Amino acid sequence: MEQLEQTVETIRQQLEEMNGARDGAYQQSRSLISLCARTIRALHRDEWVKAEKLMAEAQAEAKAMTDGVAAFPSLYHAGYTQDALKEVAEAFLLHAMLRERPLPRPEELNMEATTWLNGLAEAATELRRRILDIIRHGHTEEVERLLDYMDQIYSLLVTIDFNDNLTGGLRRRTDTVRAVLERTRGDVTTSLRQAQLEEALKGLEQKLESNQ
Repeated sequence: MEQLEQTVETIRQQLEEMNGARDGAYQQSRSLISLCARTIRALHRDEWVKAEKLMAEAQAEAKAMTDGVAAFPSLYHAGYTQDALKEVAEAFLLHAMLRERPLPRPEELNMEATTWLNGLAEAATELRRRILDIIRHGHTEEVERLLDYMDQIYSLLVTIDFNDNLTGGLRRRTDTVRAVLERTRGDVTTSLRQAQLEEALKGLEQKLESNQ
């Protein structure tokens, strides 16, 4: 009986430790998601210094979270933990895309490849927001660059054709990237035609004025 009590007590202590780690990871995941949302907002506003400061905070918070659940694989692979790390990937990848820098690899962000891929998919959809912001002020080469980036990402993601249990729902996110890409391509085409029409009208107007 004494051995049984000791065994149960050991298990209870382990569960208490695991429960504490779970509570900590959950709170840190919420903080991480908030930091990443603020980072992405700063990126879209061209607030680069602010964004990079938030990214540093997010990286430190992500490390604290993963270190806290290192002894508990089930907690590391829990939905809220991976969702938070996915948001980190999205923020860091979007930053690299907008700043025309090399994309940080999964190991550089201290996360699994599938989490990184899901973050890549979401970063690609964020490019639509950037493109729309640009074309409100006129068509530019940056629009073409970002649209091409979206297209390349989709072309690569569609090759990762595995069960969602392995990829964390990547197929659904890839389908979302495709839909966003198609809508954005249509918006860019309309913007380009409008810019060409305006240029043609301006040229005609100048020609008419010169003939007067």
